[in-house]
Amino acid sequence: MTAWLAEPGRSHEMVGLMGQARHYGSMSDLLEMSGHAVIRIGSVDYVDLPIGPDETLACVNFGIFLITDGDDRLVVTMRGPREQHGQEGVALEVMGLDQERCRAFLADIRRLIVERNVFRGQVVSFGESHMGHMGAGPVVFNRRPDARRERLILAAGVLGSIEREVFGVAKHRERLRAGRQHVKRGLLLHGPPGTGKTMTVKYLVGELREHTVVLLTGGGLHMIRTACALARMLQPALVVLEDVDLVAEHRGYSPFGSSPVLFDLLNEMDGMAEDADVAFVLTTNRADLLEPALAARPGRVDLAVEIGLPDADCRRRLVALYGEGLDLRLGDEARVVERTEGVTASFIKELMRKAALLAAEAGPAGNAEPGPITVTDGHLAAALDELLAEGAALTRVLLGGEAPSGSEDTGPGTRPGTGWLRRPGRESTIQFATFVSEDDP
Repeated sequence: MTAWLAEPGRSHEMVGLMGQARHYGSMSDLLEMSGHAVIRIGSVDYVDLPIGPDETLACVNFGIFLITDGDDRLVVTMRGPREQHGQEGVALEVMGLDQERCRAFLADIRRLIVERNVFRGQVVSFGESHMGHMGAGPVVFNRRPDARRERLILAAGVLGSIEREVFGVAKHRERLRAGRQHVKRGLLLHGPPGTGKTMTVKYLVGELREHTVVLLTGGGLHMIRTACALARMLQPALVVLEDVDLVAEHRGYSPFGSSPVLFDLLNEMDGMAEDADVAFVLTTNRADLLEPALAARPGRVDLAVEIGLPDADCRRRLVALYGEGLDLRLGDEARVVERTEGVTASFIKELMRKAALLAAEAGPAGNAEPGPITVTDGHLAAALDELLAEGAALTRVLLGGEAPSGSEDTGPGTRPGTGWLRRPGRESTIQFATFVSEDDP
């Protein structure tokens, strides 16, 4: 509105209204009620809204614009969202003597909404509404992460395939469109917790500086329709759904039927034009639970990449990465790499922190001497002993891993977590359940 009013030849005044009844009915209703003293002239309501991670703007929450545009006169009422009254978005109502002029005004506003949209090029996420699923809830502007490529430690070839799917299509979108190839795409990152899926997403978001990014997680996952509408309008865009299995579970697994959000997700991914430069990135710890229809059509999920447990080379690089800032004096790094087989990146991060803490406590006066903490083989071995101890099994699970090979779970054909059961005098019974959908005997 500010941009439209700033055009040459236009001027305006603003008035507000008093009385709760102003929130109901059309402008003509308000004019009629004013004769009964239910509605009175008052001050304009403003609300401070974020337009970036560190910036806010005072916006009209309820007010009437009395506009002079050359020989035309327009009256525009602006209402902000009021979830308790079922008003989810900003509403504009225009009155004038010429109907076509009113329509032209609304067309200009719609064009400016796209051109001057405060979400363009931002990283935003939707919070859970206080009114359940009626509204978008708070919109949070997030700082674009600075996750450098060299700090993302994945198995050979994994990152390259991800970059080709996300960055490559964006780079060559015009040539792909000319060749009648779809540029809308979907990427699924799956694997155990703590292996680097979230870090990979941060890297993608950080590199796509020109993209509008919408993050959906937890209570915000139900906002898929709003997220896709925003992405469609402000492309190039990236829509991230973390832990998508929460809303996209296989329809045959749930006794209560499918989540309505699953159908929204499938419909929105289908409804996005094939030439739209919109990338969907989905993450899950349980790919086996996902609805197969997610991959049934191109443009839903075109590429599924497993972010698995780090191999020996990755574990060695992770020790170096999470040891930055420490004085590492390791004479037998290979032993650490060997003992950490089967753990996650999160486990190694905690391992280095625990080793640093042990080293700090072992030093004189709490290791308060200047300089970085010196960590030796002994400190790492002690930290590993604590994390691999039988009593720390829950800690290992919380860090995304199971019992590593450095614990009792060793030997050919042994599955992680079975070492404790193999001790004499211990036995267990394992039961399996198979879920079969009615339409897939």
